[in-house]
Amino acid sequence: MTASAFNFGLLIEAEDLVPHLGNEKLRIVDLSRASVYEQLHIPNALQLQPKMLVRQEENALGLLPDQAGLEALVRYLNISTDHHVVAYDDEGGAWAGRLLWNLHCIGFENTSLLNGGIHAWIAAGLPTSSDPVNLQPVENLVPVQLDHEKEVRIDYKALRQQVEQGKVQLWDCRTEEEYTGLRLTARRGGHITGARHFEWSTALNRQNHLKLHPLQRTQQRLEQLGFDLKQPVVVYCQSHHRSGLAYILGRLLGWEIQAYDGAWSEWGNRLDSPIATGESPS
Repeated sequence: MTASAFNFGLLIEAEDLVPHLGNEKLRIVDLSRASVYEQLHIPNALQLQPKMLVRQEENALGLLPDQAGLEALVRYLNISTDHHVVAYDDEGGAWAGRLLWNLHCIGFENTSLLNGGIHAWIAAGLPTSSDPVNLQPVENLVPVQLDHEKEVRIDYKALRQQVEQGKVQLWDCRTEEEYTGLRLTARRGGHITGARHFEWSTALNRQNHLKLHPLQRTQQRLEQLGFDLKQPVVVYCQSHHRSGLAYILGRLLGWEIQAYDGAWSEWGNRLDSPIATGESPS
Protein backbone atom coordinates (compact mmCIF):
# COMPACT_ATOMS: atom_id res chain seq x y z
CA MET A 1 0.00 0.00 0.00
CA THR A 2 1.34 3.44 -0.83
CA ALA A 3 0.82 6.48 1.36
CA SER A 4 -1.75 7.91 -1.04
CA ALA A 5 -4.09 5.05 -0.14
CA PHE A 6 -4.60 6.60 3.32
CA ASN A 7 -6.30 9.62 1.76
CA PHE A 8 -5.41 11.72 4.81
CA GLY A 9 -5.33 15.49 4.69
CA LEU A 10 -2.80 17.65 6.51
CA LEU A 11 -5.16 17.71 9.51
CA ILE A 12 -6.93 14.55 10.62
CA GLU A 13 -9.28 13.67 13.45
CA ALA A 14 -8.67 10.90 15.96
CA GLU A 15 -11.50 8.81 14.53
CA ASP A 16 -9.92 8.94 11.07
CA LEU A 17 -6.80 7.25 12.37
CA VAL A 18 -8.37 4.31 14.22
CA PRO A 19 -9.06 2.01 11.22
CA HIS A 20 -5.41 2.25 10.14
CA LEU A 21 -3.66 1.62 13.47
CA GLY A 22 -2.10 -1.68 12.42
CA ASN A 23 -0.93 -0.55 8.99
CA GLU A 24 2.82 -0.98 8.58
CA LYS A 25 2.99 1.95 6.15
CA LEU A 26 1.60 4.29 8.78
CA ARG A 27 4.15 5.92 11.08
CA ILE A 28 2.53 7.52 14.11
CA VAL A 29 4.97 9.79 15.92
CA ASP A 30 4.46 11.00 19.49
CA LEU A 31 6.20 14.23 20.55
CA SER A 32 4.64 14.45 24.00
CA ARG A 33 6.70 14.74 27.15
CA ALA A 34 8.49 11.49 27.97
CA SER A 35 6.51 11.08 31.19
CA VAL A 36 3.25 11.22 29.24
CA TYR A 37 4.46 8.80 26.56
CA GLU A 38 5.61 6.26 29.14
CA GLN A 39 2.22 6.35 30.82
CA LEU A 40 0.13 6.13 27.66
CA HIS A 41 0.34 6.71 23.92
CA ILE A 42 -1.48 5.71 20.76
CA PRO A 43 -0.77 2.04 19.98
CA ASN A 44 2.37 1.64 17.80
CA ALA A 45 3.30 5.32 18.20
CA LEU A 46 7.02 6.02 18.06
CA GLN A 47 8.37 8.40 20.70
CA LEU A 48 10.43 11.26 19.29
CA GLN A 49 12.29 13.77 21.44
CA PRO A 50 12.07 17.34 20.11
CA LYS A 51 15.84 17.76 20.41
CA MET A 52 16.14 15.63 17.26
CA LEU A 53 14.29 18.35 15.34
CA VAL A 54 16.65 21.25 15.99
CA ARG A 55 20.25 22.31 15.57
CA GLN A 56 21.39 24.77 18.20
CA GLU A 57 23.94 27.49 17.77
CA GLU A 58 24.95 29.97 20.45
CA ASN A 59 22.49 32.62 19.27
CA ALA A 60 19.95 30.50 17.40
CA LEU A 61 18.21 27.70 19.26
CA GLY A 62 15.90 26.09 16.72
CA LEU A 63 17.62 25.84 13.35
CA LEU A 64 16.86 23.09 10.87
CA PRO A 65 19.36 20.24 11.41
CA ASP A 66 22.17 19.83 8.89
CA GLN A 67 22.22 17.02 6.33
CA ALA A 68 23.58 14.50 8.83
CA GLY A 69 21.01 15.50 11.44
CA LEU A 70 18.14 15.17 9.00
CA GLU A 71 19.41 11.77 7.84
CA ALA A 72 19.53 10.66 11.50
CA LEU A 73 15.93 11.85 11.92
CA VAL A 74 14.78 9.86 8.89
CA ARG A 75 16.61 6.75 10.13
CA TYR A 76 15.00 7.08 13.55
CA LEU A 77 11.54 7.56 12.04
CA ASN A 78 12.29 4.56 9.82
CA ILE A 79 10.24 5.85 6.89
CA SER A 80 10.32 5.25 3.16
CA THR A 81 8.55 7.27 0.50
CA ASP A 82 5.64 4.80 0.82
CA HIS A 83 5.00 5.76 4.43
CA HIS A 84 2.61 8.33 5.82
CA VAL A 85 3.58 10.20 9.00
CA VAL A 86 0.93 11.24 11.53
CA ALA A 87 2.34 13.41 14.30
CA TYR A 88 0.85 14.46 17.61
CA ASP A 89 1.88 15.84 20.99
CA ASP A 90 0.39 16.88 24.32
CA GLU A 91 0.47 20.67 23.77
CA GLY A 92 -1.88 21.33 20.87
CA GLY A 93 0.40 20.60 17.94
CA ALA A 94 3.50 22.82 18.13
CA TRP A 95 6.21 20.15 18.28
CA ALA A 96 4.17 17.89 16.01
CA GLY A 97 3.89 20.73 13.50
CA ARG A 98 7.64 21.35 13.76
CA LEU A 99 8.30 17.70 12.83
CA LEU A 100 6.08 18.02 9.76
CA TRP A 101 7.90 21.22 8.76
CA ASN A 102 11.25 19.43 9.00
CA LEU A 103 9.90 16.70 6.72
CA HIS A 104 8.49 19.27 4.29
CA CYS A 105 11.96 20.83 4.11
CA ILE A 106 13.31 17.57 2.65
CA GLY A 107 10.41 17.23 0.22
CA PHE A 108 8.42 14.61 2.19
CA GLU A 109 4.78 15.69 2.18
CA ASN A 110 2.97 12.47 3.21
CA THR A 111 2.18 14.07 6.55
CA SER A 112 -0.74 14.77 8.86
CA LEU A 113 -1.25 16.51 12.20
CA LEU A 114 -3.59 14.76 14.63
CA ASN A 115 -6.10 17.40 15.74
CA GLY A 116 -5.95 17.79 19.52
CA GLY A 117 -3.18 15.24 19.90
CA ILE A 118 -3.24 12.84 22.84
CA HIS A 119 -5.84 14.94 24.69
CA ALA A 120 -8.42 14.53 21.92
CA TRP A 121 -7.51 10.84 21.55
CA ILE A 122 -8.15 10.12 25.24
CA ALA A 123 -11.32 12.23 25.28
CA ALA A 124 -12.70 10.12 22.42
CA GLY A 125 -12.19 6.99 24.52
CA LEU A 126 -9.83 5.44 22.00
CA PRO A 127 -7.28 2.71 22.84
CA THR A 128 -3.91 3.55 24.36
CA SER A 129 -0.77 1.57 25.14
CA SER A 130 2.19 1.91 27.49
CA ASP A 131 4.37 -0.53 25.56
CA PRO A 132 7.57 0.60 23.84
CA VAL A 133 7.55 0.28 20.06
CA ASN A 134 9.96 -1.91 18.12
CA LEU A 135 10.00 -1.20 14.40
CA GLN A 136 11.39 -3.47 11.72
CA PRO A 137 13.95 -1.57 9.62
CA VAL A 138 12.51 -0.48 6.28
CA GLU A 139 14.32 -0.38 2.98
CA ASN A 140 14.68 2.67 0.76
CA LEU A 141 14.60 5.35 3.44
CA VAL A 142 13.32 8.78 2.44
CA PRO A 143 16.20 10.63 0.75
CA VAL A 144 17.24 13.87 2.41
CA GLN A 145 17.02 16.40 -0.39
CA LEU A 146 16.92 20.09 0.37
CA ASP A 147 15.92 21.18 -3.15
CA HIS A 148 12.51 22.37 -1.91
CA GLU A 149 13.69 23.76 1.40
CA LYS A 150 13.35 27.42 0.40
CA GLU A 151 9.67 26.92 -0.35
CA VAL A 152 8.97 26.55 3.38
CA ARG A 153 12.06 28.05 5.06
CA ILE A 154 13.81 31.43 5.06
CA ASP A 155 17.15 32.31 6.63
CA TYR A 156 18.36 35.47 8.35
CA LYS A 157 20.10 37.01 5.37
CA ALA A 158 17.16 36.60 3.00
CA LEU A 159 14.61 37.71 5.58
CA ARG A 160 16.60 40.78 6.60
CA GLN A 161 16.85 41.87 2.98
CA GLN A 162 13.06 41.56 2.58
CA VAL A 163 12.41 43.42 5.84
CA GLU A 164 14.66 46.31 4.84
CA GLN A 165 12.92 46.53 1.47
CA GLY A 166 9.48 46.39 3.12
CA LYS A 167 8.58 43.42 0.94
CA VAL A 168 7.53 40.84 3.48
CA GLN A 169 4.45 40.04 5.56
CA LEU A 170 5.51 38.82 9.00
CA TRP A 171 3.57 36.83 11.58
CA ASP A 172 4.93 36.85 15.13
CA CYS A 173 3.18 34.04 17.02
CA ARG A 174 4.82 34.53 20.43
CA THR A 175 3.10 35.96 23.50
CA GLU A 176 2.08 39.60 23.54
CA GLU A 177 4.68 40.30 26.25
CA GLU A 178 7.44 38.91 24.05
CA TYR A 179 6.15 40.77 21.00
CA THR A 180 5.94 44.18 22.67
CA GLY A 181 9.32 43.75 24.36
CA LEU A 182 8.03 43.60 27.93
CA ARG A 183 9.47 40.10 28.28
CA LEU A 184 13.09 39.76 27.25
CA THR A 185 14.08 36.41 25.72
CA ALA A 186 17.20 37.53 23.85
CA ARG A 187 19.72 40.37 24.12
CA ARG A 188 17.07 42.66 22.71
CA GLY A 189 13.32 42.63 23.15
CA GLY A 190 10.51 43.40 20.74
CA HIS A 191 9.67 42.05 17.30
CA ILE A 192 10.93 42.12 13.74
CA THR A 193 10.09 45.47 12.17
CA GLY A 194 6.69 45.32 10.47
CA ALA A 195 5.55 42.04 12.08
CA ARG A 196 1.94 41.63 13.15
CA HIS A 197 1.03 39.60 16.23
CA PHE A 198 -1.26 36.59 16.58
CA GLU A 199 -0.31 34.21 19.36
CA TRP A 200 -0.12 30.59 18.22
CA SER A 201 -2.27 29.21 21.06
CA THR A 202 -5.14 31.55 20.16
CA ALA A 203 -6.02 29.02 17.46
CA LEU A 204 -6.53 26.26 20.05
CA ASN A 205 -9.84 25.49 21.75
CA ARG A 206 -9.01 24.70 25.37
CA GLN A 207 -12.64 23.69 25.99
CA ASN A 208 -12.37 21.05 23.26
CA HIS A 209 -9.25 19.07 24.15
CA LEU A 210 -6.79 21.45 22.43
CA LYS A 211 -8.31 20.91 19.01
CA LEU A 212 -8.05 23.77 16.56
CA HIS A 213 -10.83 26.30 16.46
CA PRO A 214 -12.69 26.19 13.12
CA LEU A 215 -10.31 27.44 10.44
CA GLN A 216 -12.82 30.05 9.27
CA ARG A 217 -12.76 31.64 12.74
CA THR A 218 -8.96 31.75 12.79
CA GLN A 219 -8.85 33.20 9.30
CA GLN A 220 -11.29 35.95 10.30
CA ARG A 221 -9.16 36.79 13.34
CA LEU A 222 -6.02 37.00 11.23
CA GLU A 223 -7.72 39.21 8.64
CA GLN A 224 -9.08 41.49 11.37
CA LEU A 225 -5.50 41.96 12.55
CA GLY A 226 -4.47 43.11 9.08
CA PHE A 227 -3.02 39.94 7.60
CA ASP A 228 -3.58 39.32 3.89
CA LEU A 229 -3.93 35.60 3.24
CA LYS A 230 -3.56 36.18 -0.49
CA GLN A 231 0.02 37.37 0.04
CA PRO A 232 2.94 35.21 1.25
CA VAL A 233 3.83 35.28 4.93
CA VAL A 234 6.83 34.43 7.11
CA VAL A 235 6.09 33.09 10.60
CA TYR A 236 8.41 32.99 13.59
CA CYS A 237 8.51 32.55 17.36
CA GLN A 238 11.50 32.16 19.70
CA SER A 239 12.98 28.92 18.31
CA HIS A 240 10.50 27.68 15.66
CA HIS A 241 8.71 25.49 18.17
CA ARG A 242 5.42 27.36 18.66
CA SER A 243 5.54 28.45 15.03
CA GLY A 244 5.47 24.76 14.14
CA LEU A 245 1.71 24.88 14.66
CA ALA A 246 1.39 28.33 13.07
CA TYR A 247 3.12 26.98 9.96
CA ILE A 248 0.61 24.12 9.74
CA LEU A 249 -2.26 26.59 10.26
CA GLY A 250 -0.97 28.65 7.36
CA ARG A 251 -0.87 25.59 5.14
CA LEU A 252 -4.39 24.59 6.19
CA LEU A 253 -5.61 28.08 5.29
CA GLY A 254 -4.04 27.83 1.85
CA TRP A 255 -1.52 30.53 2.74
CA GLU A 256 1.87 30.61 1.04
CA ILE A 257 3.99 30.36 4.18
CA GLN A 258 7.64 30.11 5.13
CA ALA A 259 9.05 29.65 8.62
CA TYR A 260 12.03 31.57 9.94
CA ASP A 261 13.79 28.94 12.05
CA GLY A 262 16.48 31.34 13.25
CA ALA A 263 13.53 33.00 14.99
CA TRP A 264 13.79 35.61 17.73
CA SER A 265 16.70 33.76 19.36
CA GLU A 266 18.76 34.74 16.31
CA TRP A 267 17.15 38.04 15.34
CA GLY A 268 16.99 39.44 18.87
CA ASN A 269 20.50 38.33 19.82
CA ARG A 270 22.04 40.20 16.89
CA LEU A 271 22.66 43.83 17.75
CA ASP A 272 22.14 45.09 14.18
CA SER A 273 18.74 43.53 13.36
CA PRO A 274 15.89 45.97 12.62
CA ILE A 275 13.43 45.66 15.51
CA ALA A 276 10.40 47.43 16.89
CA THR A 277 8.66 47.47 20.27
CA GLY A 278 5.13 48.16 21.37
CA GLU A 279 1.79 47.21 19.88
CA SER A 280 1.01 45.65 16.50
CA PRO A 281 0.74 48.05 13.54
CA SER A 282 -2.83 49.06 12.72
